[in-house]
Amino acid sequence: MTGFAVMEPTLGAKLLGMLKQVAPQVSQVGVLVNPDSATHQRIFSLLVGAAPRFAVDVVKAPARERGEIETAVTKWGKDSNSGLIVPSDPSTNAQRSVIIDLAARYRMPAIYALRAATADGGLMSYGVDIPELFRQSAVYADRILKGEKPADLPVQLPTKFELVINLKTAKSLGLTIPEGLQITADEVIE
Repeated sequence: MTGFAVMEPTLGAKLLGMLKQVAPQVSQVGVLVNPDSATHQRIFSLLVGAAPRFAVDVVKAPARERGEIETAVTKWGKDSNSGLIVPSDPSTNAQRSVIIDLAARYRMPAIYALRAATADGGLMSYGVDIPELFRQSAVYADRILKGEKPADLPVQLPTKFELVINLKTAKSLGLTIPEGLQITADEVIE
């Protein structure tokens, strides 16, 4: 067995660090988690492990369907010191516009796993560069078709992540994106 992972061990600290850079007042971070996803459980564990360094409490709520998402974000949105992290999953991806609208309604700074969420009006996204992952997968497929055994190919950690920032959304939330974060972004939407 071989393949490509979509997260790496420092992901939790990176997500929390970026969220705190743009919203230092955040003391609670809500995470929309698909309880059926082992990847989501691992991401949540990474966030919990990194939380003390950023002086935040990390809480989760199930996110398999719209009602669960609305209930969680509405609850967290009542606390002006809440932020939101949205890992990628078919359930959260399908409800992306609902999540973005709720985050805007409650003026919650949110970071998403996929660039599409930021392009649709979310504040920021940080996650695996999907086109790069496909390119790497094609190289592995080529190696396998040329005779290499999948068991001989190591599982690869992601090598390229993508940071996208939406300045229009930041402005609407009354947030200032630090210049250093803007400089390191792969894309800044104005």
